Amino acid sequence: MARSAEFVNAVIKAYDVRGVVGEQIDGEFVQDVGAAFARLMRAEGATRVVIGHDMRESSPELAASFADGVLGQGLDVVHIGLASTDQLYFASGHLDCPGAMFTASHNPARYNGIKLCRAKALPVGQDTGLATIKDEVINGVPGYDGTPGSATRTDLLAEYAKFLRGLVDLDHVRPLTIAVDAGNGMGGHTVPEVLGAVPQLTLVPLYFELDGSFPNHEANPLDPKNLVDLQDLVRKSGADIGLAFDGDADRCFVVDENGDPISPSAITALVAERELAKEPGAVIIHNLITSHAVPELVHELGGTPVRTRVGHSFIKQEMAATGAVFGGEHSAHYYFRDFWGADSGMLAALHVLAALGEKDRPISELMSSYETYAASGEINSTVADAQERTMAVVDAFEDRAKSVDRLDGVTVQLADDAWFNLRASNTEPLLRLNVEARSTEDVDALVTEILSIVRS
Repeated sequence: MARSAEFVNAVIKAYDVRGVVGEQIDGEFVQDVGAAFARLMRAEGATRVVIGHDMRESSPELAASFADGVLGQGLDVVHIGLASTDQLYFASGHLDCPGAMFTASHNPARYNGIKLCRAKALPVGQDTGLATIKDEVINGVPGYDGTPGSATRTDLLAEYAKFLRGLVDLDHVRPLTIAVDAGNGMGGHTVPEVLGAVPQLTLVPLYFELDGSFPNHEANPLDPKNLVDLQDLVRKSGADIGLAFDGDADRCFVVDENGDPISPSAITALVAERELAKEPGAVIIHNLITSHAVPELVHELGGTPVRTRVGHSFIKQEMAATGAVFGGEHSAHYYFRDFWGADSGMLAALHVLAALGEKDRPISELMSSYETYAASGEINSTVADAQERTMAVVDAFEDRAKSVDRLDGVTVQLADDAWFNLRASNTEPLLRLNVEARSTEDVDALVTEILSIVRS
């Protein structure tokens, strides 16, 4: 059935499909999305689609409706059932077919959505298919006169876990105690299978029960309040390290043995160093608000850093275009050439555990060499006119700016290695500020000055 452009545009976004279940997303809607996706993939030569889903109450039913849309367009369906998003990417690569993952990641329980990919986990974004799907859902998806597809079910969890462990050698690490907060999300499904099989690792689990109502805290470790329980657990249990996964377990956040958070930029630097040791001179991707410590380290080690816009579709495109071995984002998305260029928080966690397990010193000491700058983290401001406020800030810093670029919002480079980026949200009336400098005092001073302009 045809739907209004306003309705569809509110749900089919730049990178995925996401909305409130029962209001914006229901079985009929996702069946149409499945049919439109199948038409696009069939035109590109695909014959089947793999489908996985998270632990949200609405996910199994929505996944089944999407499958009906795919089957009706003559493509077969492979159901893998409960999965993390990176497990779905594994399935897409392993089976060499397009995929659909039903999840709203870290969003509250009332939301759900779909992350789509081509075979070998290649992205489907606004400019690479989502706009076509959107148009067909708005105008009505054409029917198919051929034979409907058939559905099968398979469990790929064990193969996913074996594949990841095959990429990072943990055979010779020292014994480690790892506190893990799964946030009642899909980490409770994947962590026991991946890490539980390594004899030297002792897991201290927290909120491993799959529960899409998120009874303990939001499954969004990017918000510091959602790390508090893990920090307490690390301190009380004496764990060597703490790991926190988001709702669909494609992102992993790390805290040290003292319960202090480790920045995703530092994790990016650590993994980059490990990958460059295996492949000297390789390309490493980083987005423009990742710490400057990352490209500086990559240069020191003889690698080639490549700077991109924020967003997984841009990172994945650059991974493919440059043959990069690894890419990292400030939001704790980590991308690996050996994982079809897709992101896997679990694979990043394995690298961190291997690096820690190879040294006889705490994680806080290990990571100190990668934490060379102070950073503000992302600070959001609600504004009526993002462009006007951005230009006001740029004008205020005109005399002090060493350079200004507009790759993604504006990035202003200042003296003494300080810089800031202002980016407008694609979906909300927000300006996002990130600041980095040599000291916390310098960061705080810049944040105060910039926000006084943004929020005036």
